[in-house]
Amino acid sequence: MLLEREGYKVSSALGFKEGMANCSDGSARSFDLFILGHSIPITEKERLIAAFRSNATAPILSLWKHNEQVDCSVDYLAFSESSDSLLGNVATILAKSSSPVGSD
Repeated sequence: MLLEREGYKVSSALGFKEGMANCSDGSARSFDLFILGHSIPITEKERLIAAFRSNATAPILSLWKHNEQVDCSVDYLAFSESSDSLLGNVATILAKSSSPVGSD
């Protein structure tokens, strides 16, 4: 809801099975960003990342708790719990991914 209030179009999954379905079907190619919540168990995160990577090229942002083992197969990590920080991260990532190559 936080992202939708800021004007982003959001496709969400309410569980691992639904998340895998979103990653595995053709709709994953239309995503601009894939966000994994911090409450997803690490083994499920790894499977979701692999499924998304095999079907899409959008960047992946993974939210983590400070005491968790970090999986480095994602493009971006966020440890903050604040909504302002999440919105800032999303805006920055989307701006980077929509910039033309060589415009840094």
